[in-house]
Amino acid sequence: MRTYDFTPLYRSTVGFDRLANMLDSVLTTDNAQTGYPPYNIEKTGDDAYRITIAVAGFTESELSIEARDGQLVISGKKDAEEGDRTYLHRGIATRAFEKRFQLADHVRAEGAEVENGLLHVDLVREVPEALKPRRISIGKTSAIENKADA
Repeated sequence: MRTYDFTPLYRSTVGFDRLANMLDSVLTTDNAQTGYPPYNIEKTGDDAYRITIAVAGFTESELSIEARDGQLVISGKKDAEEGDRTYLHRGIATRAFEKRFQLADHVRAEGAEVENGLLHVDLVREVPEALKPRRISIGKTSAIENKADA
């Protein structure tokens, strides 16, 4: 197993703590995690995304979606089985799960719905106006000169 030491990164950078912590957590996460439940991540627009998770056998009340600390946490807990059932074959997994997705800055969950055994979570990236590129006009007067005239 390969391990990476990010100590030099912590010593020589300022303000990149979140990036270093994210890399550290991704690389130290157990690689033997199950693929249950299966999911898709798709880009549905320039600033829109959708996570689709197969949640066959779960009701909306048994699913939970939380956004915290730059992560989207989706979990499902099955209520106790009603009655005695004897399965000859049990191929539909309805065990509890938790999926974590690291969200980029300014990405937030917009809504979620369950349809045909699939949970769809729509995400949108909303970049604040102050961070969007803006065009600076070229002219003879500057803002500093305008303030001095006032």
